[in-house]
Amino acid sequence: MIKLNDIEKVYRTDSIETLALKGINLNIEKGEFLSVMGPSGSGKSTLLNIMGLLDAPTGGELEIEDQPVISMSDSKLAHLRNRKIGFVFQSYHLINDLSVVDNVEIPLIYRRLSGAKRRKLAMAALEKVGLTARTKHFPTQLSGGQCQRVAIARAIVGEPEVILADEPTGNLDSVMGGEILDILVDLNKNENTTIVMVTHDENMARKTERLVRLFDGSQVN
Repeated sequence: MIKLNDIEKVYRTDSIETLALKGINLNIEKGEFLSVMGPSGSGKSTLLNIMGLLDAPTGGELEIEDQPVISMSDSKLAHLRNRKIGFVFQSYHLINDLSVVDNVEIPLIYRRLSGAKRRKLAMAALEKVGLTARTKHFPTQLSGGQCQRVAIARAIVGEPEVILADEPTGNLDSVMGGEILDILVDLNKNENTTIVMVTHDENMARKTERLVRLFDGSQVN
């Protein structure tokens, strides 16, 4: 599903050069649930952003379903990202002025679907995360765990083949975090969704199929 070959990422300013990733070689199979761990500053989020086509590597090759993406135009990258990839972030990134169901619809706006079709898909996604009773609420009226459920619904509403989750349980207590992980496991097992999850929690990582560790931008296992 995702192939990284000798990926390198360097951030440069006028006075300093920072090597964020070096020599990353990773094949992620369709339907796999992979976790990425490492200390702060080890390159975990950078790696996730490159997989999600939000950032471009400085060197190396990246393929999504055997398609080389490094040389794609911005419009093609945006189209591929919208169709193939869903994102879940630690801080939810919900829009407080929009209702729950309107937040979930956002990725579908770029697909030129009718309002009725968008609403139907959003309601189906909210049902999968157990929030059909909160569709008209606003994010400020929800708990942290409920906000993360909304974020997952938004990530899956377009039926992506890949979900990239950056510390999805980081702002939650252990009970809520476990519930969020259960949703991701269910999506992986029952819908064959490929999931890559960055986490600091060893217990969460153990529940995934494979663990990749980073240190100072390099793989250590």
